Amino acid sequence: MNKIKNYFSELSVLLKLNVREYGMFIALAVIMLIFSYYSGGLFVSPRNLSNLLNQTGYIAVLAVGMTLVIIIRHIDLSVGYVAGFVGAVAAIMMVQYGVPVGIVIVAVLLLGTLIGLWHGFLVAFMGLPAFVSTLAGMLIFRGALLQVTQGTGTIIIPNEFFNAISNGYIPDIVKVPGVHVLTLVLGLAGVGFFIYSEFKTRKNKLKYNFKVISMSMLLTKLVFVSSIILLITYILATYNGISWTVVIMLVTVGIYQFITNKTVIGRHIYAVGGNPEAAELSGISVKKITLLVFASMGFLSAVSGILFASRLRSATVTAGVLFELDAIAAAYVGGVSAKGGIGKVTGSIIGAIVMASLSSGMNLIGMDISIQYIVRGLVLIVAVVFDVRTRNKK
Repeated sequence: MNKIKNYFSELSVLLKLNVREYGMFIALAVIMLIFSYYSGGLFVSPRNLSNLLNQTGYIAVLAVGMTLVIIIRHIDLSVGYVAGFVGAVAAIMMVQYGVPVGIVIVAVLLLGTLIGLWHGFLVAFMGLPAFVSTLAGMLIFRGALLQVTQGTGTIIIPNEFFNAISNGYIPDIVKVPGVHVLTLVLGLAGVGFFIYSEFKTRKNKLKYNFKVISMSMLLTKLVFVSSIILLITYILATYNGISWTVVIMLVTVGIYQFITNKTVIGRHIYAVGGNPEAAELSGISVKKITLLVFASMGFLSAVSGILFASRLRSATVTAGVLFELDAIAAAYVGGVSAKGGIGKVTGSIIGAIVMASLSSGMNLIGMDISIQYIVRGLVLIVAVVFDVRTRNKK
């Protein structure tokens, strides 16, 4: 009995100390349970979960870049219409000029990066506030999007390869009726990698006499996270498997997770966000880091534009509307601090899924669109208040 009591006592303390990290997972679990109940289980059906993840993709990619921008104490309001404009450029290149899809993708990614560099230059070297420079960018690229689509309004993209980026699924290795085997294999591999990385991290901390959680807490974490991964992959495997959108999303997170946690550039980004003056005095070029982060944001805006145009199989005049607000909301819900210096790219993905789950769930139960906007706004307020309160306690 005492062991059980001590276990739950330790678990309670661990949750309180890591409330920023675990809070978003708890919120996501609660949201899924509520909407599953009120939708009669439809919310967690294989088809809906697959569609939910596919709809999250283009916002999640933006949220990753937005997280880094907010970490260095800036904001980018242009990302939505940059994504829409880039998608339109891709459509025009393929449909009107017959450019091969591979060249189109490389070209628009480069275009997005150059746009990000331009915004970074205005902020870092010209001294413009990020709010002003990116607001101007939002207006400019909104106009540019209308300009390039004014002739047709909507540009239909017939290229099957391009459209498969957001509508296709990874091929299976073995044909088994009702189950996508490769998805299950990847889920097991993901669990194995997660367990390996957790034990490796624990070993490295013990090597340098850092404080670690008890073995019982570690096993609890491993069982909880592994169960979620296996459950999601099993549900997806009973539908069409993992989509290419999810693959792109996971690869993006993996790359940025590595950059922010394992490289010098990542440490410099957090240093600039924590205290730009001290970072400059320590030899870090704040201007270069700012330029790099905005270039990254432009690149990811282009990725988002490709994903969205591919999903719709077309470029439209409304592409990019409110993308920036959804990305900012996802970043804050995912745990990035409004004061900069704190945040994780993995959190931004969870934040994007939380916001997408809210929209999907409210649509399934037939909630009025006006109420949906109010609920999403309230969730954003709660996320920022939560950030402020937890920072003040620390």
